[in-house]
Amino acid sequence: MFRTALRTLRSHRLRFAMPALAVVLGVAFVTGSLLYGDSVRAAVHRAQSNSQPDASVSITADPADSDPHRLDDTLLRRLRALPSATAARGVVEGRSFLVGSDGTLVGDLFQAAGVNYVPDGGGKDIRYPLIAGRGPRGAAEIAVDRRSAERAGYRVGARVRIVVGGTARDARLVGVLTAHDSRVDSGGTLTAFDTATARRHFAPAPKSYSAITLTAADGTSDAQLAERAQKLLPSGLRAVTRADLESGAASDGDADKLTTLLLSFAGVALFVSTFLVANTFTMLSAARAREHALLRAVGATRSHVLRMVLAEAALVGTAASAIGYGLGIGVAHLLGSLFDASGTGSADVPPLSAGPLLAAFTVGVGVTVLAAYVPARRAAAVPPVAALRTVQPSTATSLRRRNTIGLIVTAGGALLVAAAVGAPDLLFGAAPLLLVGLIVLTPLLALGVTGLLRSPLTRLAGVRGKLAVENARRNPRRTAATATTLMVGLAMVTAVTVAVTSVNRFDEEEADRSMTSDLRITAVDFGEIGEGTAARVRRLAGAEAVTNVIHTYLDLADKSSLAVTAVDPAAVERAASLTVREGSLDRLGEGIAVTEELAAAHGWRLGSRVTGAFTGPGTDTSGSRIRLPVVAIYDGPEDLTPALVSDRALPRPAGAEDRPNIDSVLVKAAPGRTAALQEEIRRTLDNPALLVQDRADARAAATARTAPFLNIMYAMLSVTVLIGALGVVNTMGMAVFERVREIGLLRAIGLDRGGVGSVLRLESVTISLFGSALGVVAGTAIGAAAVLGQEVVPLVIPWGRTAVFFLASAAIGVLASLWPGRQAARMPMLKAIGADTE
Repeated sequence: MFRTALRTLRSHRLRFAMPALAVVLGVAFVTGSLLYGDSVRAAVHRAQSNSQPDASVSITADPADSDPHRLDDTLLRRLRALPSATAARGVVEGRSFLVGSDGTLVGDLFQAAGVNYVPDGGGKDIRYPLIAGRGPRGAAEIAVDRRSAERAGYRVGARVRIVVGGTARDARLVGVLTAHDSRVDSGGTLTAFDTATARRHFAPAPKSYSAITLTAADGTSDAQLAERAQKLLPSGLRAVTRADLESGAASDGDADKLTTLLLSFAGVALFVSTFLVANTFTMLSAARAREHALLRAVGATRSHVLRMVLAEAALVGTAASAIGYGLGIGVAHLLGSLFDASGTGSADVPPLSAGPLLAAFTVGVGVTVLAAYVPARRAAAVPPVAALRTVQPSTATSLRRRNTIGLIVTAGGALLVAAAVGAPDLLFGAAPLLLVGLIVLTPLLALGVTGLLRSPLTRLAGVRGKLAVENARRNPRRTAATATTLMVGLAMVTAVTVAVTSVNRFDEEEADRSMTSDLRITAVDFGEIGEGTAARVRRLAGAEAVTNVIHTYLDLADKSSLAVTAVDPAAVERAASLTVREGSLDRLGEGIAVTEELAAAHGWRLGSRVTGAFTGPGTDTSGSRIRLPVVAIYDGPEDLTPALVSDRALPRPAGAEDRPNIDSVLVKAAPGRTAALQEEIRRTLDNPALLVQDRADARAAATARTAPFLNIMYAMLSVTVLIGALGVVNTMGMAVFERVREIGLLRAIGLDRGGVGSVLRLESVTISLFGSALGVVAGTAIGAAAVLGQEVVPLVIPWGRTAVFFLASAAIGVLASLWPGRQAARMPMLKAIGADTE
């Protein structure tokens, strides 16, 4: 049986090439996703194991504790005196950005860290071994990790620009160190300061630490040290062993989520591949009906024929799985370069890994055999008498049954998609159900659509157009299976495009509403605005009014919480578009201004007293209560509602963590000076972590956030669309082999080689556009339901991109017909006329 299967594969190797390639792509996607996820988890585990080699126990504040002062030098000395501890280290960490020699920020901003360098008697830090220079000794000196120094283009002795606490400053690079840190391995940067400087930048309270770590003495276990240290700790602090810390951070959630997302796309690609495989085996079974009948006539049983066809599928799947695994290693490296800013994610991809290897062959062979099962059943059902015939036509009954099921499932999917507008969670089940229904219904739709196209194509291309349409109608199942491979991919692409385009429109409108001044200064993601930023801008010529915008909360006496915005009382009315209904903002320094809606809700009027305590970012938690009179009732943009207070009314910060969280700085420019002032602010601040935007910049920045996501979605889904294109190529190529005699007869009655090619080209384009139309319509419906389920997001149909999808589908049809058309045109006419079915 396997010998027969091998001979069949050799004789029909070109016909099996396309389905094998589709399986190869799907397996490569699965393998690459698994290998990449494994490499990320291994890298994180290595970094956690190698980092902080001197930390046996870590002393940290309980998350519920509100007093940051307990981790101080007094506690550090007490812990250092423990007989079971050989060393104790005060740790101070925070966010610090490194500016490269080209003036841009280096690395993943979320992973950008600043730490304190703690030298021993020889000036070395066991946690951060130096490979060049020395450790920092003053406020103007820093050391950075080797990878960051290379990416930034710095060497020891260079003047380096850093951004700490929202303020850019210069420092001398005095050392390059090795950092076994998961943040560095994830693409971030690590900047080391001396302890005094790190405390000023990052300490939660004056002269305190973020944590204290202990090194266990010989003969003392980490658990024993933690137990003894806990007895010395005041309430609110806890001692945690290194093992507990590592186990708490062992699971890399982001890597798991990304792997799951990638596997979902791989699953879609494999799902589409099943149609290509099934279509190929169906066409081959029809072409080899006489062969199967002869096998039955000489004694082969149905089960023998079934096993032979499945053996062919298993061999194709095995070969595709082996090739797909090898290609998957390359995919893992590519994913590493795409999703790992450091570029190291792909460097540690193992060439052989048991889990991904098993998954590759399980998925590859399983998908191929499963897709070939129904065609194999049909091949096994061919009776011996069929040796006198060449094809086993489908019965009308089976097609009617399929149409009925398709109509029911499609209607159910459409109703669920409509219902998902009010219940967005339904969309996760509605979208697959709608696509499955369309897949089942596609033969009926193919007959209907091609019937409508018969007359226009005949008028446009004459008899060639009519032949193309009739060829597409000849076997609606085959046309449907081919179109389906394109439909699924384009449906997902269209749904994502509709959703992202609508979100972009919402973001643009939000940017317009939030842009309440001529210029606005904001921080990059994970960055912050320094306290002195507004003061520096205020001194520039052309800046008529400048105010910080600080969002915080006021806990009222009735236990409710009121969102308030702290601003500069002297500048806010000029810097932002505010309309004062009653009172005056001139007295905001001693009171509070509220909107008309808020005043009506609480029964406040001018002179009413609002009692509460500030809480939230940028405030302490002392709970000291204040009484603020209502000095104005106003209307304003959403960013400055529902209440305003003076920024000087906020509590004084006690430490780095208590610094006001400045959300933005609003700037009113002198008439005609907006552009010039914008450039002057950028030069003055010289801080790439701050964005100085006018209205156009704000709109562009709002939509730019979704561009990387959309590009990644397109890249992932392009594999599915590529498999769909392979399906069209496969169908057209198989059609040429099936129609050898027909092509010869067409040539004999006067159709030249170019005419044969144009018939195939029109047929290919018809099938491609049909699949594209189904995909675009289904995807638009799914995307629209997702958007309409969000109350504030407007529905925007991207007509321009939809037209591009149709043009791309037409191009796929043309390209898919080139090789089959060339084969048909090169076929000798007399040989073709004398040929049988193959």
